This record gives sequence, C-alpha cells and structure tokens, in this order.
Amino acid sequence: MADPLRLRPEDRPDFEAVLNLALTTADVQKALSTDPTGRATARLRLRALGDADEIAAAASGEYGAYLALRTSAQPGPPRHPAAGALLPALTVLTPLVAAASAAVLLVLGYLLQLTDAEGALPGSLVTAGWVLTLIAGISALLAFAALLRTAIRGDDESAHAARLQQPRLNWQQALLDRGMLPCLRQCLDEDPAIRGTPPLVVRTTDPHATAGPKEHPSHSGRPE
Repeated sequence: MADPLRLRPEDRPDFEAVLNLALTTADVQKALSTDPTGRATARLRLRALGDADEIAAAASGEYGAYLALRTSAQPGPPRHPAAGALLPALTVLTPLVAAASAAVLLVLGYLLQLTDAEGALPGSLVTAGWVLTLIAGISALLAFAALLRTAIRGDDESAHAARLQQPRLNWQQALLDRGMLPCLRQCLDEDPAIRGTPPLVVRTTDPHATAGPKEHPSHSGRPE
C-alpha cells in the first residue's frame, strides 16, 4: 500500500468537502467577514488545497485505517475482460433464441405430421424442437442463477460500503479537527488583510480650531 500520508486522488472530493465545512465555522467566518472583497477566502482555499498532503498528515492514523479497509475488499481485475463482457450477453440471448427456434420447429413438424407428409422430416423437426425447448429451459435456469449471483454480490458490495462509512466519517472528523481548522486559523493569523496591524491614522491639526488665543494670527500683538 502506498504512503497513507499522501492524499489519494479519489479522496480529493472528501478533502474539499471538509474544507468547505471548515470555511463555514463561526470563527473562520467571522475572520473572513472583515474582508468584503472575498480575496481572503480565495487565498485561504488555495493555500489549503496546495497544502493538502500536510493537512491530511494530521489525520494519518484514521486515513490509514480507512485505506486499509477499503483496499482489503477491492476485487482484482478480471483475467479475461472479453469473456466477462460476452457471457452476460450469451446468458440473456441463448434462452430467447432457443425458445424461438424451438417454437418454429415444433409448429412446422406438427403441421407436416397433420398433412401426412412422407419421410422422416416431420419427426426430425419435432425432435429438434423439443431439444431446443430443453436447451431454452436449461439456459433460462442458468440466467436466473447468474442474476441471483449478481444480486448477492451487489448486497455484499452494499454491506462493504456500509462498513466503510464509519471509518470514512472518522477520518473526515479527524481531518477537520486536527488538520483543517488549525491550518486555516494559522493562515488567518498570517494574512495581513485580516490579522495585520490596523492602518495608521494621520492626525491633522487645524490651526484655527486648536490654536490658543495667543497663537492665533489675529491675536498677535494684542495683550491678554
């Protein structure tokens, strides 16, 4: 198995779902609301996606358990893909073709027997018709067995998916608590547009408003 600390491509949607959830938490939303342009949110999202492997490493234990369980039940590739695609088609078509052929042969055979046709042809047609009827019945039973097996396999896959659900949720929760939220909060602390120093306020002095009577030009040279 590959290094579980590295996020698998098929798990990227789950990572992005956890990221979207983290962006909606109260403290993150409050911090991002100070930037009405939305650029801080975009920067935060891009940085989290770029540091996906480092963030996922915080939940490596849960991710490793989830990957191990998911890999253990993955079916291997079929040895003969062409045969795997041909057998279902034959299973469905064989009963239909055999039944149709049997019906045609039986009708012709019995019609020839009713018309008192000479020779062994009517009997051969009837015999072939009943043989094809037997083949149609057997192939129909095989098709039913194949459908039943497919249904059982589908139930097994559903049960396996249900077993995977809890480890997947455990990994997502650990990723949110130990990886995503600490990373986002650190990025918010480092973003000057959100946690930077407040802008300097330049105080201007109005000489007409603040100057005392002695400093006002109109009072120069006048005694108190």
